[in-house]
Amino acid sequence: MSGHVLSRPIAAARSRRQKAGWLAWLAEAMRAIETRRDLAGMDDRMLKDIGVSRGDALEEANRAPWDLGPRPHQPWDLR
Repeated sequence: MSGHVLSRPIAAARSRRQKAGWLAWLAEAMRAIETRRDLAGMDDRMLKDIGVSRGDALEEANRAPWDLGPRPHQPWDLR
């Protein structure tokens, strides 16, 4: 068998992994959009229940969809 024949399946597998990685990232960004929208829509009582100020909730809600890393100063960062 030549290396050329073997490279096609390897290239196809790499392409599938890249697509899977892209789709996983896109799903995570879409989830961030949804949860940030939910957070922005919470009333003061709900925010108090989870220990988040209105300002922090709005700051989180205004983050870009691709900004997925936790903010260390946020109360919901459980690291």
